[in-house]
Amino acid sequence: MKKKHLLAALLTLVTVVTAACGSTSAKEQKTAEPTKIKVGASVTPHSEILNEAKKILAEEGIELEVVEIEDVVTPNTGVAEGSLDANFFQHQPYLDDFNSENKTNLVSIGAIHYEPFGVYSSKLKSLDELEDGAKVAVPNNVTNEARALLLLEQEGVIKLKSDAGITATPADIVENPKNITFVEIDPSQLVNALPDVAVAVINGNYAIEGGLHVKEALAVEANDGLAAKTYANIVVTDEKNKDNAALKKLVEVLQSEKIQKFIEEKYDGAVVPLS
Repeated sequence: MKKKHLLAALLTLVTVVTAACGSTSAKEQKTAEPTKIKVGASVTPHSEILNEAKKILAEEGIELEVVEIEDVVTPNTGVAEGSLDANFFQHQPYLDDFNSENKTNLVSIGAIHYEPFGVYSSKLKSLDELEDGAKVAVPNNVTNEARALLLLEQEGVIKLKSDAGITATPADIVENPKNITFVEIDPSQLVNALPDVAVAVINGNYAIEGGLHVKEALAVEANDGLAAKTYANIVVTDEKNKDNAALKKLVEVLQSEKIQKFIEEKYDGAVVPLS
């Protein structure tokens, strides 16, 4: 009888220990991947889009902290150093240049939208009105300046070398019939430069921040052109975090029909969701 009681007690002990171990394992599994993610983003439109996605992510048990950053360096250094889990502000050519220059290993985990470049003016109604020797403002960084030049070529203002592509600079111009003078300016200051130049070729996000509307542009990048395929805005993280479940869910939500509809309705063509 005593043996039976002893055996029963041992079985109970084993069951309790096993259950405890199972609970610990489940707890460890639950906390292995954090449900809180911190993402750096430019103010417009990226942080606005993220804040819309934030509501949906909360329903999935993921807390998204959006960190608004005005420069184009801190979001990447933050991810590289670990103070940010991801960022959302750039396109692949810019990321490639940053990785090359800074020896970082940041990767895209999803393309979300495209911001068409536009040619804007406070003086002209058409690019046909450009006078000989007119000043044209363009972004002063390599990837965006090339994009501006490609748009001007699209509109017949200049002609570039056939192999210039997405690394084009003014040195690649082979035809400039109106003797355009190019003024290289920080992208964030292009809207402010409009009174001092004939036209400015402006990034979509800075045009929005400056109160410009894509419908007012003298010319806009073609949605099916090289730029649309090349300059999609992406969510970026460190290579070692590319399989993080919370970040994957973030991309899934940003690519969802609900967020695509939000982008279309809010930005009226200045930001184009990618399906």
